[in-house]
Amino acid sequence: MLIVAETVEPVISLRGVTKAFGSHTVLSDVTFDVPKGKTTAILGPSGTGKSVLLKNIIGLLRPDAGEIWVEGEQIVGMKDKDLYRIRRKFGVLFQDGALFGSMTLYDNIAFPLREHTRKGEKEIREIVHKNAELVGLMDHLRKLPGEVSGGMKKRAGLARALVMEPAIVLFDEPDSGLDPVRVAYLDDLVRKSQAETGATFFIITHNIPSVMRTADYMGILFRSKLVRFASKEEMRTSDNPIIRQFLTGKAAGPIGMDEMADSGDIDAKLEDYPELAEADGVHDGVHDGVMSV
Repeated sequence: MLIVAETVEPVISLRGVTKAFGSHTVLSDVTFDVPKGKTTAILGPSGTGKSVLLKNIIGLLRPDAGEIWVEGEQIVGMKDKDLYRIRRKFGVLFQDGALFGSMTLYDNIAFPLREHTRKGEKEIREIVHKNAELVGLMDHLRKLPGEVSGGMKKRAGLARALVMEPAIVLFDEPDSGLDPVRVAYLDDLVRKSQAETGATFFIITHNIPSVMRTADYMGILFRSKLVRFASKEEMRTSDNPIIRQFLTGKAAGPIGMDEMADSGDIDAKLEDYPELAEADGVHDGVHDGVMSV
């Protein structure tokens, strides 16, 4: 279901994207627009194709059917040289930061500039310092990744993702491996970075409190299909039982403990799940470690 305000320009558009591996369909007819200059989060139970979706958007995988448009260009079937040009529009923050262990944080952040531009070291230093200051790493640039915390690695990874001034920054479960306090700090950094750069941020995650702090728009995948894509406020007040169960973290509902326990009914009705019908929607707060409802 496609719900995006008409006044918001899409920077990425998916139309009927389908991807299977053998007999297992991971994505089925997925259609939505990613609004330009906003933060979008894609959520869903484990194994629902979130990372596969990300890899299709960046061109690391090719869908079996459908179209993917990035800033007005259709990338499915695009020649390698053109796809490489499109990828220059993206910055990516991977789960573990994906830093080079033998390089200092400074050299890790500088790497894309040295590899893909002809900038001199003076200009590179200015850019690295600007982004290191943004993420709070100025005092740690000479350290190796093995000498810093997981949160610092994430921040260095974010700085590296930003140095090329990408139009779109992709986050693959950026909160993986971080404690709740560090996640909150990272969320603040995400909001600050998005506001300062004006880039489109696209986050793959299943951390609900984090999404409530950072996202403007969100979509939920379930059993290979997109349940709904809408503004955060619309999703918070949705009466769809899949959306409500996922956002409130309740055990009762169409989402089971694993795929074999799922009801499989993407068109389930809220009245079929009294426990979910009693919830008033999802709020921003977290109380005693559980999302407020």
